Amino acid sequence: MESKKSVQIDLGHIEPGLILTIDARQDNTLFYAQDALDHNEAFYQIIEGYFYDYEFSIESYRFLPSIVVHPHSRKGYIGTISPNIYVGTLCLPIFFKEAEIGEVRIEVQSIKTGYRDDYRDMLEYITVKCTDLLMQANSPVSQHFESDYTANNKPESLYQKFAFVSSILNSDEFIESIHRVLAAPATKWQEFEQKIDIRKASRLKNTNIKQLTSERNRVALPLDHHLAQEGILSLPREITEINKFDSIDTPENRFVKHVLTVFAKFCSDINRKAEHESRLFKESYLIVKSLESYLSHSFFKKISPPETLRINSPILQRKEGYREILRIWLMFDLAAKLIWKGGDDVYDGGKKDVALLYEYWIFFVLLDLFQGIFNINAKSLSELIQVTEDGLNLVIKEGNHVALEGVYNGFRNLNVRFSYNRSFRGKSQYPKSGSWTLPLRPDYSLSLWPLGVSEAEAELQELIVHLHFDAKYKIETSLQSLLEQRDGYEEIENLNEEKRQNRQGIYKNADLLKMHAYKDAIRRTGGAYILYPGDKSIKHIGFHEIIPGLGAFPLRPSKTDIGISDLKSFIYELIDHFNNRASQREKLAFRVFDIYKDKYPNVLNEKIPEAHGHNRELIPDETFVLIGFYKSAEHYNWIIKNKLYNYRTGLDRGSLILDKETIGAKYLLLHTFKQPITDDIWRITSRGPKVLLKNDLIQKGYLAPGHNHYLVYEIEKVELEDFNHSQWDLSKLSNYHLARGSALPFVVSMTDLMSAKIYV
Repeated sequence: MESKKSVQIDLGHIEPGLILTIDARQDNTLFYAQDALDHNEAFYQIIEGYFYDYEFSIESYRFLPSIVVHPHSRKGYIGTISPNIYVGTLCLPIFFKEAEIGEVRIEVQSIKTGYRDDYRDMLEYITVKCTDLLMQANSPVSQHFESDYTANNKPESLYQKFAFVSSILNSDEFIESIHRVLAAPATKWQEFEQKIDIRKASRLKNTNIKQLTSERNRVALPLDHHLAQEGILSLPREITEINKFDSIDTPENRFVKHVLTVFAKFCSDINRKAEHESRLFKESYLIVKSLESYLSHSFFKKISPPETLRINSPILQRKEGYREILRIWLMFDLAAKLIWKGGDDVYDGGKKDVALLYEYWIFFVLLDLFQGIFNINAKSLSELIQVTEDGLNLVIKEGNHVALEGVYNGFRNLNVRFSYNRSFRGKSQYPKSGSWTLPLRPDYSLSLWPLGVSEAEAELQELIVHLHFDAKYKIETSLQSLLEQRDGYEEIENLNEEKRQNRQGIYKNADLLKMHAYKDAIRRTGGAYILYPGDKSIKHIGFHEIIPGLGAFPLRPSKTDIGISDLKSFIYELIDHFNNRASQREKLAFRVFDIYKDKYPNVLNEKIPEAHGHNRELIPDETFVLIGFYKSAEHYNWIIKNKLYNYRTGLDRGSLILDKETIGAKYLLLHTFKQPITDDIWRITSRGPKVLLKNDLIQKGYLAPGHNHYLVYEIEKVELEDFNHSQWDLSKLSNYHLARGSALPFVVSMTDLMSAKIYV
């Protein structure tokens, strides 16, 4: 491929002397491809994402404005070509005044090196996975196969079918298999008969001995010959000899020839039905020529047409080269009947949208991964291919929601849903599923929740977790530089540069920010990750566990290693995390559910101690206050002196009930007889009450304890400024009892207590 700064395309077939000049604004972005015909591409090639200036040599000719072509506002014969993310053959109609009189073709290369191989490898992988789905025994569409591969005359349907088949026939596996057969064919010993002079016979067999007496055209033996003395007076001049030779005309080689013949006929039929000079016409023509070149090999000229196809032959099933051709043959019958309406977005109109094909390819890679880990419902899999008027249609298409359900059986059984293009509704009210703000639609979502719980209930109770993945077919280095950790100075410089670029409309970090949007906007999202054709895995975890998190995983189209090991390890780590019932995520999910389960939350706009230091746990609704009673001044003085407060325990009236609110109380509010209004508040310093015996209290100077066991709290006085010198009317509390009942202990929350505050 020859790099050019400027090219001149001769359009003399439209008008003599007409030339289209294209100038590259940046070096090494404009090329002349000598091998263009081998790939059915245009000779002049540009790269996506760059800008090019063009000019017609005659001012009467022009391009019309489009998303790719931007003519000058006053001089229509000059302008700019900006292919943006378009990849493939760009057909630009040429207009003379208002009439279209021809076109020029320019190939737009992907900025990603090796995209030609990526395109072929991904389409072949999708074909393999689709045919695997069709070959499943429980597939409901298996009974609907047709025999005429080209019965549908729609050009788009023909191309869809041909795209699947050509991905097989252009594969390295198929080409290498043919070469292996030619280099080391299966052979067999074959017998043939020929007449030879009896004098040249070296060894006689039983059939030859019979010929000695039965054959005609004989010659007399001399009388003194030893055979004449035995009564044999003559011998035949010639006898039949049976020899063996190593023959390649075997059933297995006949099968290979038959396969090539059928493939060639299919592509030839496609070629005849395709519009002349269309991409389908050219691509099918190239494959027909390739297959005919194989069939014209001297090897196949020695092979007879097959009488039967012995597919159960051990050679076909085991010998290298033959087994691959057999597998491709089985795939072909299905691939030739399969159409893919989503493929229109990938290759319709001559384009090769590698980025979108990468998104489709990722779906099947993830499906393959999840099938190996989870038990995906067979019914869900069968719905991926549906019977239509045009044939068997693969339902995967950009914008179409596809969901596959399954379960995971382990220490903890889980429901699993793998979704493609699932939309999360915007502005949906909590606790329903969806997005807090705008609708969002990740490429892929993996949802997990406990088995036996409906998805709706799991959403309501914060039991479900969503993980989102987006496919990004782009230069891996730019993405990795965004995800890698940087030191402080470099990070500030990069932020400054990003801000300058954002003002110019350049958003290099948009993909990463989209992951943040998924994680923060879509409720119950545990993580959002980019899948890209790189070689480095980057994970950023939140808190101390694998989720919540962000990151990127490499998945690159390849015949050998697609780099899925890191993503696979991540999924297994995720399962281990879900098996941990004591995880921080489980605690956080419960706290979120517990906090938001009340539709109308309490309101507390009063001064209370700040929640820091030893008061860090001071959440008014979860901070409890003991309402305690003292019976006399002596009792109160004992409390002040010892900084202790005691409750009696047992079954008697007035004993304290040991619930979690009582045990975990943080404050104590004291009052006495006929004193509903009080400001005597204390902080409980002990982690809980201690059990003291009657004698223990006597030793501490307690006056005449009347019971055997007491619960005792350690306390300290609270500065009234912490509560803004508040006073509380206990009679406003629901558990306060008048008269004798006012001496009974009870517990209230800080929020309830502050509702009984009085203003003086």
